[in-house]
Amino acid sequence: MPDAEFNHPLLVQVYDAQRSWEADDLLFLDLAAETPAARVLDFGCGTGRLALKLAAAGHRVTGVDPARASLEAARRKSGAGKITWREGTAADLPANTFNLALMTSHVAQFLTSDAEWTETLLALRLSLVAGGRLIFDTRDPAAQGWLAWNPVDSREHVTLPDGREVSIWTEVTAVDGELVSFVQHYTVQGEVAQGEPTELQSLSTLRFRPEATLRVTLEQAGFEVVQLHGGWKRQPVGQGDGEFMVVARAATLQNKIP
Repeated sequence: MPDAEFNHPLLVQVYDAQRSWEADDLLFLDLAAETPAARVLDFGCGTGRLALKLAAAGHRVTGVDPARASLEAARRKSGAGKITWREGTAADLPANTFNLALMTSHVAQFLTSDAEWTETLLALRLSLVAGGRLIFDTRDPAAQGWLAWNPVDSREHVTLPDGREVSIWTEVTAVDGELVSFVQHYTVQGEVAQGEPTELQSLSTLRFRPEATLRVTLEQAGFEVVQLHGGWKRQPVGQGDGEFMVVARAATLQNKIP
């Protein structure tokens, strides 16, 4: 199943159990704090981990995601009532609404085609007020992080809220230029409901865009890059966590967008 970790109810639980509050979340929260009480778009909000923290910090948050199972999990969490949740894509974003747009957890890499990436950036630009910021993370292809996505280095175990253990490992199936395809394997240990599988898979493809491509496409969509870090502690590119942490500001529309 494509991207089942966001769409399958059981794997959504696994996703939540895997990912507690981490260094990348803290950096996003710190950057958001530079605009107090901001109107924030969490695009690709998933199960709402960061959206809930942003709302608790006093921001007015809208979480948008196309994955219904992830949104349903987000809506069940404590504090979810403070957030506007919307099932949808970039095409559904309101115009001239937000001070800040975030794409966390490498959402940008799931936008694999040039057309999808361009359309999303343009929609995000239109959703921001003048001077608003777009902040997102994407892996630096020079770090070749996918080399660790193998049955040995990627293997981990998580415990679900009901006590069941799940074993997880990743297998890269293809590397084609900037595109890396992989399968995440899940084995559920313990009792399962009748008809519920104990072996599941999630198939995904990510796009690893180099820095030059990010800068050009952002400029073409009406942004100017104001910060580009190489890790969660704002290290220089190539000296951090194998990441690009991008902060871009919305430029004047008539000067940037044809």
